[in-house]
Amino acid sequence: MKRFLLLLALLSLPAAAAPASDQINLDIGTPPVVVVKHSLAQRASRLVRFYEVGIIGLGYDGMVKLRDGSRLTLPQRQIAEKLIDNENPDRNSLIYALAEGQGGKALEPAAREAQVKRWKEQFHSGWWIEDAKGNWSQKP
Repeated sequence: MKRFLLLLALLSLPAAAAPASDQINLDIGTPPVVVVKHSLAQRASRLVRFYEVGIIGLGYDGMVKLRDGSRLTLPQRQIAEKLIDNENPDRNSLIYALAEGQGGKALEPAAREAQVKRWKEQFHSGWWIEDAKGNWSQKP
């Protein structure tokens, strides 16, 4: 009977609300976050060449996408695709590390939303961003 009452008491407690994305600290310095940010930073200068000419852009989900590869030679396309293939897993790892560093997997959606917002803010004017419908436009 005591177990039943305890269970009943626990079930009647309000559920903890998931934190909003504005409550996620994107600047925490846990070792996993630092390692992934370092990896992303090392690749950034090579990605910039492709952002500036509109070959790649920032997808709606925060991942880097090949936007227009028609002007690339085969070796250039391979370089761009290799960069994207290395960048996106690191971006997902960063989001996971941010969530883990602040409470666990349950915070992953809020961490993703906050980090994607930051990436969009950091994107330069003239670089291409994808909207929710899959349409591309240049950042003003």
